[in-house]
Amino acid sequence: MIRDFIYKYYIDPIRYGQPYNIVDTLTYALVLIAAIYIIYRWLNTSKIVRVDGRFVIATLPFVVLGGLARVVQDTGMITSAWQYLLITPLIYFVLFFFTVCALVISAHLQKAGMVKDYVPLYAGTGTVACIVVGGLLVWFGLANGIVSLTVFSTIMGLGIVTTLAVFAAMRYLLRWGYSADPVYLALIFGQMLDASATSYGIDLHPIPYQEVHVVGSNLIELTGTAFVMFPLKLAVLFPGIWILQRYRAESPETLWHLIVLAMITVGLAPGVRDMVRMVLYV
Repeated sequence: MIRDFIYKYYIDPIRYGQPYNIVDTLTYALVLIAAIYIIYRWLNTSKIVRVDGRFVIATLPFVVLGGLARVVQDTGMITSAWQYLLITPLIYFVLFFFTVCALVISAHLQKAGMVKDYVPLYAGTGTVACIVVGGLLVWFGLANGIVSLTVFSTIMGLGIVTTLAVFAAMRYLLRWGYSADPVYLALIFGQMLDASATSYGIDLHPIPYQEVHVVGSNLIELTGTAFVMFPLKLAVLFPGIWILQRYRAESPETLWHLIVLAMITVGLAPGVRDMVRMVLYV
């Protein structure tokens, strides 16, 4: 019975590309919370780097890399069992290992006096990895005759415009001066890009994509449009950023920034993945 439960709710969704269910969604949420705490304890104890806004921004290339790597599996370029390493949740462990290796090496080189600052090397490693994987995806698209710049510019443009609109509302209507913090801007953009990609992919793209997350899919079915993702994101962003800022001074710096990074990741990574999938029509 336990074996059947595990296969039904965890293994089969990965093997057959099924939408998320309430069981694996809650499980992955708990795993994410546990992972944040474990990483916090490690970084807080090791003191390897200071976890601040610079660290969060420097880690963003690795978040983008996760989205790009996920598309590699979507293209079908990898046909062996290795492809499952690029599917949630395994891809998070793969990217975490790569990111930690880059961080540890960069930090140790700084302490050894071989580099002045770990951030450029750390962020540069992620950026180079993005260029390599992105180049592979462009090659795949060109080989198959499909790299839609129109789709890319539409989704990216929608993501940027809505980000500016949300920022303007926070900064000038609500008078939240702190919304100009780069980590908050990254958080807003990641969530708006995710909403833009989902809305375009389901309602406008020639290929009939579908929402795989439980809450989003139910709201889309209820309202009849994927553009409901925008009010859903706003319903999380405004109170989320207000709460983050309210308890910022009272929270440990490392933990606070890791929570923000996690919130950026759950929006930016799937947003990049969905956008690039639609650009390549896969």
